[in-house]
Amino acid sequence: MIWIKLTGYGDPDFATYLRRSFAKSMGYSSAMLRRPIIGIATSASGFNNCHRLTPQLVEAVKRGIIAGGGLPMEFPTISLGEVFLHPTSMMFRNLMSMDVEEMIRAQPMSAVVLIGGCDKTVPAQIMGALSAGLPAIQLVAGPMMTGRYHAERLGACTDCRKYWARYRAAETSDAEIAEVEDNLAVTAGTCAVMGTASTMACIAETLGLSLPGSAAAPAVHADRLRHGEATGMQAVRLAESGTLPTQIVTRESIENAIRALIAIGGSTNGVIHLAAIAGRVGINISLRDLNALSESTPVLVNLKPIGQYYMEDFHAAGGMPALLRELKPLLNLNCCTVTGETLGEQLAPPGKFVDRNVIHSADHPIRRSGGLLALFGNIAPNGALLKCAAADERLSEHVGRAVVFKDLNDLAARIDDPGLEVSPASELVLQNAGSVAAGMPEAGYLPIPAKLARAGVKDMVRISDARMSGTAFGTIILHVSPESAKGGPLGLIRTGDEIRLSVRERRIDAMVSEQDLENRRRETRPVRGAARGYAKLYADSVLGPEFGCDFDFLRKDSVRTER
Repeated sequence: MIWIKLTGYGDPDFATYLRRSFAKSMGYSSAMLRRPIIGIATSASGFNNCHRLTPQLVEAVKRGIIAGGGLPMEFPTISLGEVFLHPTSMMFRNLMSMDVEEMIRAQPMSAVVLIGGCDKTVPAQIMGALSAGLPAIQLVAGPMMTGRYHAERLGACTDCRKYWARYRAAETSDAEIAEVEDNLAVTAGTCAVMGTASTMACIAETLGLSLPGSAAAPAVHADRLRHGEATGMQAVRLAESGTLPTQIVTRESIENAIRALIAIGGSTNGVIHLAAIAGRVGINISLRDLNALSESTPVLVNLKPIGQYYMEDFHAAGGMPALLRELKPLLNLNCCTVTGETLGEQLAPPGKFVDRNVIHSADHPIRRSGGLLALFGNIAPNGALLKCAAADERLSEHVGRAVVFKDLNDLAARIDDPGLEVSPASELVLQNAGSVAAGMPEAGYLPIPAKLARAGVKDMVRISDARMSGTAFGTIILHVSPESAKGGPLGLIRTGDEIRLSVRERRIDAMVSEQDLENRRRETRPVRGAARGYAKLYADSVLGPEFGCDFDFLRKDSVRTER
């Protein structure tokens, strides 16, 4: 297979001869070079704690590829370490997807194994592989194990938010928060809770792009390496069958993934990433589709941030195979997977042990429906998102006075000002935190103002065009679209306006007349985008969250008119 995708010298025979020569300089024999080449796209980096054990995974994958009769070829791509990137890893997801796509397309390989884990890495790899049009299989890095703080288990990063809130409320000392910091993340791997990384691992498995049972095995568990070896062997079979990820990712499998996202109490980021993945194959999944599926899908997994357990418990409890069996009556079972079986065939054998403390039965759910909902209204004409399963139900029908922050700098400067006019009934509004203005950071989890936190306030209605970490919780309305910087009505809200939230009606509205909003619109100055480089490409080309914040020119059948 060494002759495929030749370098353009204008002489194919010379290109083949030269390529063989340089391959042999690396010690490969002619016999090995006749095997199908399986690329291994790795995203390890010194700035990515989640991927620290990637070298071990790569070796396991290589072992499986060689055992399956293939020739492994490892190559690097951009790595997205969630907490090390400014202004946010989300801004670079599309760049990574382009890197993955072009390296798969440009280099000689018959199939590719995608190794990633940290939040935006897995969707970037899936998006790139779908566009590249080559057989592909996903292998995730796996979650961390939990640490300990005195008698309490700790897991990044829901517990880090809980303790930081206590610290802001002066309930925890400097020494105590430092000790918590030392014990939040104690092994390699992704966040130990059902954050975005775990959510995307579960989504990849539900879509059929990774092996059954592979989503939840901890990074340091022997099962993770066994899944690596099996993934390498399966990649060779994919090369032989020619099955493409575009045959696996269909409207039906995406609907399955949305149901799984809701049932696991998954990250709101999963909605954005699924919309982007769908767009790469020419499918539009609307927020109204999300509501329809949410209304008939129970929440079943008792993990933080909506429950009490961790990913290592989910793995031991039965993992995604057990969860999908509970959802079986709701799923499209004819969907194809990387194993060559349909989802229905994978779920046909009787299930093994299931820990019902962690994975509830469909008959006894944590929440019967509506765990994740889209809201509409005059603040969010194109939609917004609320994770009801992680919110305070007492705030689900609420009218409050807006306290507005014009951007992230304004938020940082004033949120703890003792003179800030705010009460527990207020609704905090953050503007200009969307894709164009700020790269859409995970700033939607606005902190409770210090003076309220110290008075015992734990939750408030918070509204923004930003995102929220999957590890976070609260009555937080996110992804407001259109964003403020694109002229969205969120940017027209002023401190003192009354805002009405109605989960029952699926609405979020400012109690302001259309005429007043129009008058404010005429007075509003547009936000300037970046002047050069990737930041300019991003600001000029990024779509709204309802389209997954993908670039308009990367979606199948360009959707510039939809912006």
